[in-house]
Amino acid sequence: MRIIGCGNRDRGDDGAGILVAERLCDLGIDAAKHSGEAVSLVEAWEDAADVVVIDAVVTGLPAGSIQVWEGEIPPLGVRSSSTHGLGVGEAVRLASALGRLPARLRIFGIEGARFDVGTGPSFEVLEAVEQVAGRLAAESVGQEWKDVSGSAR
Repeated sequence: MRIIGCGNRDRGDDGAGILVAERLCDLGIDAAKHSGEAVSLVEAWEDAADVVVIDAVVTGLPAGSIQVWEGEIPPLGVRSSSTHGLGVGEAVRLASALGRLPARLRIFGIEGARFDVGTGPSFEVLEAVEQVAGRLAAESVGQEWKDVSGSAR
């Protein structure tokens, strides 16, 4: 499984994907950090059969909400918080058009609320980062993940 956390740590909640990647690396799990720019993201998952991408998103849900898209392109209304012109959603659409999607692609979107330059992530996003990192860490060692309420997801 290739794990790629996207974002910019200098823009508040936009650092969510990077924070997940860093947390996983702290746990000894290989995870890459990436800006989320579309063309280079497609190249980053080249030759990987199972890819997980984590990024901050803006969908109108409460900050810290986690959404997972698997086997589908995120709806057009979902936008990455990327400051680049093309982000994760566009990378998936581009890869699909070029026949360069991995066999399995999951996108974890963490809802962000504040993206000002020089701010830190919100408390809600930090909690979501731990949830996603815990889920991926458990999966990487073949364990069933349980959320904080104890129910399996």
